[in-house]
Amino acid sequence: MNNRLKNGIALSIIPQIIIVKWLGNYPELIENYYSNGLYPFISSFYRLALGWLSFSLGDLIYGVLIIYAIWHIIRNRNRIRKNLNLFLRDVVVILSVAYFTFHIMWGLNYYRIPLAQTLELKDSYTTNDLLAYTEKLIERTNKLHYEVTSDTAQIVEIPYSQKEIFQKTLNGYLDLKTRFPLFSYKNPSLKKSTFSTGLTYMGYGGYLNPFTNEAQVNAKIPNFRFPVITGHEIGHQIGYSAENEVNFIGYLVTATNKDSYFKYAAAAYALSYSLSEIKLKDEKKFHELYSGLNSGVQKNYEELNRFWLAYENPLEPVFKSIFNSFLKANNQEEGIKSYSHIVALLVTYDMKYPLE
Repeated sequence: MNNRLKNGIALSIIPQIIIVKWLGNYPELIENYYSNGLYPFISSFYRLALGWLSFSLGDLIYGVLIIYAIWHIIRNRNRIRKNLNLFLRDVVVILSVAYFTFHIMWGLNYYRIPLAQTLELKDSYTTNDLLAYTEKLIERTNKLHYEVTSDTAQIVEIPYSQKEIFQKTLNGYLDLKTRFPLFSYKNPSLKKSTFSTGLTYMGYGGYLNPFTNEAQVNAKIPNFRFPVITGHEIGHQIGYSAENEVNFIGYLVTATNKDSYFKYAAAAYALSYSLSEIKLKDEKKFHELYSGLNSGVQKNYEELNRFWLAYENPLEPVFKSIFNSFLKANNQEEGIKSYSHIVALLVTYDMKYPLE
């Protein structure tokens, strides 16, 4: 590749950024022509092409590229030092190509119409609404817990393999699409990440590879949380980028599953977010509500907390900071905090479709 072409590709990142930000002002355009137009064809093609592989091609590609980049820098370190400007130009060329590919393959979904608007949910809720929902959710969680254990003090052990959880989640999406066709999912490309240990140290439950459209789930996640994380990553795959929205989709597909263990996992998941939101507003009320949980439910929360504590490390905040910046650059102004915005979707959804 000659220098003129490289310079052109490198400089093209500027108009690319301008165009993407401009398109972000027109969510209806993105929704109609990308999220419900071009993207489903791209996604279906890659799921058909790669879904049959038992391993993650995307993880393999990432691994090879990282090793090659390190090898290249070490091997050419002297030349890089002498021609630092050219090296930096080449880095920008790579970033420019990656930026273009990322947005065409998946990233423009960050600018689609918000899910709350699509589902015609209310745009706000009160503290009383949150309290009423949480109290109802505590009752549901306790009830589901007792259904699967017959003992309020027993921890729930979901008795399925991760492969079985994958299949049950796919069945859940089949059921969910009868109510909400927008959540239709077929030709699955759902895999356990090769980098599960690394993801755990970074504090992540999984990710969607936007370049191969493979949904990656952290295989180390306890089964108590595994169903919702699986549903979450498929939510990304069907075209939803905002973390609060895929958190909600992961909850919804797990909560509507016919399996009692899945229903319990979903209820406990939603409850953890609503209780956290109450804790921020009124810690005394939080402790009062938390004490009303079956001790077996509390043990599941403690199990999950111990899991993450075991992998805490000094680099985790660095990875979280990088991801936080990535989210802010992609139309999620509050970054990682946007995960907790699932509460608004949970409460307003319950206003429209009350828990049974």
